[in-house]
Amino acid sequence: MTATNPLRRAAGLLGRNDDFRRLWTGSTAAKFGSTVSSIALPLIAATVLGAGPFEVGALSAAAWAPWLLIGLPAGAWVDRLPRRPIMLAADAASLLLFAGIPVAAALGYLSIGYLLATALLGGVAAVFFETASGALMPRIVEEEDRPEGNAKLYGTASAMQIAGYGAGGTAVQLLGPAYAMAVNAATFLVSLVCTYRVRHREHLAPRAAATADAPRPRLRSEIAEGMRLAARDPLLRMQAVFGGLANMALMAYQAVLLLFLVRESGLPSSAIGLLMTTSGIGGLLGAVAGRRLAARIGSSRAVLLLLIAAPALGLLIPLTATGPRLGFFLVGYPAIAFGIVGGNTVWATFKQRYVPADRYARLTTCTSFLNYGTIPVGSLLGGALGQALGLDTALWVGLAALPLSGCVLLFSPMRRMRDLPDAPPAEAADRAREIGCGVSERGASIAA
Repeated sequence: MTATNPLRRAAGLLGRNDDFRRLWTGSTAAKFGSTVSSIALPLIAATVLGAGPFEVGALSAAAWAPWLLIGLPAGAWVDRLPRRPIMLAADAASLLLFAGIPVAAALGYLSIGYLLATALLGGVAAVFFETASGALMPRIVEEEDRPEGNAKLYGTASAMQIAGYGAGGTAVQLLGPAYAMAVNAATFLVSLVCTYRVRHREHLAPRAAATADAPRPRLRSEIAEGMRLAARDPLLRMQAVFGGLANMALMAYQAVLLLFLVRESGLPSSAIGLLMTTSGIGGLLGAVAGRRLAARIGSSRAVLLLLIAAPALGLLIPLTATGPRLGFFLVGYPAIAFGIVGGNTVWATFKQRYVPADRYARLTTCTSFLNYGTIPVGSLLGGALGQALGLDTALWVGLAALPLSGCVLLFSPMRRMRDLPDAPPAEAADRAREIGCGVSERGASIAA
């Protein structure tokens, strides 16, 4: 490892790693724009086009559908190619797609079908960008700096959620819903420029040269390899199961939360907007606390504490009402984000160390396939429970299911660990040799 100038090290990762600073700036801009669009896009459908609840819900489903449709092959494709060009192409596609909305509105061509197509194609670009970005980050940041890097990325995402909600509301008010999407398009331009300026160039191991004795692996076999290895590693298998259950619970309670605050708690819409920003504050604090907690009590214990104990405070939310009982929401709602973002920060650092770089993308998308696949299921389940049992009951069920989903991690080796390992155990390496996947230079099997 090369020596680092003490002054640059004192300045922090953003000060001493130019490529990470560019990646972080681009990611920050994209997160800000995504938050703006999460407000503007439904408002376009509802206020400009007169869309109903099903059509507005379909926009959200269209944005997440690409993870189910192409998430698995996208991971294998990203592993075959340099990540930076993929990110540039995804940014350029997103820029053109979202810039097209105000243009279509001005020309009179805006429709629900146009918005659905934009959401779907924008989701495709997001799959490739996020997969490539996650695989590139460990290559431009040294292992000792990754905890700080992940804390900055996750913390900034939460901060942009706070800023994006406020800016999105202001942009919609000043420009109108359709023209507010120009703000979103501009953020992808910033991300495109920052990604272009990343100087790191990957030198991937040669894989394309196929011979009679060693034919090029088929895409389907690489996808199957990723799924098989993710399923066989006990830590990553249980994390994928937890992610799927937790996202289902999150979406179930969020599907009825706004209606609960308006109809059951009697809160005005202006107050609800301010209350929702507390999630971003909790996430920002969780990103910082997660890294410090892992250093103090161990990374495995920190993940369990953050993903089980902190979200349990969310059970205070159904007690919310006007007056002093707003305090229940101000504790419970940011506590959920604190735990989830903090746990994700620690877990991301572990995974970047644990998973070999040449398999990172495909193995990550295997778990993302399960994690994101439950999101529309959770939304439908929360709505159905609210319709059948009432908003109060549906909210209690979703919020109780969230910390319970974290309990599945207790059935993994994590419950016996202080710290998450640097590499899979020797038994996993032996299984990798048996299926012909090889072993990394650290002596670690190829696992997701």
